[in-house]
Amino acid sequence: MLNKEKKFQDISSEAKARIVAGWLDDKQGDHIVIMDVSKMSSVTDMTMVVSARGMKHAQALADHLLDKCAEEKLEFLGMEGRQTGEWVLVDLNDVLVHIFLEELREFYNIEGMWAEAPRVEIDG
Repeated sequence: MLNKEKKFQDISSEAKARIVAGWLDDKQGDHIVIMDVSKMSSVTDMTMVVSARGMKHAQALADHLLDKCAEEKLEFLGMEGRQTGEWVLVDLNDVLVHIFLEELREFYNIEGMWAEAPRVEIDG
């Protein structure tokens, strides 16, 4: 059996993104979209967008993600925007997670910016 420190080193970016999507879904993150940007970006392999119902919900999603990363020993590089809870960016190295209030998600249109990127199916 693999120890937790090896668990995420041995899986693909796509598999990691699916796990993270499950964690966000557990806390009722809405409209989760995963985009494979590996052939278009030198910064990350997967970009994920999720909607929150309000600022407190966005902060709760970010906190849950941070807790799960610590618990599972998943590489965590940083977080921006948690204080305001309007747009929280979580950097997991090969997976970037954008947690948006719905109106800001529509305004910034990350999915449109990566319109050419293949979408990753989420189980469930």
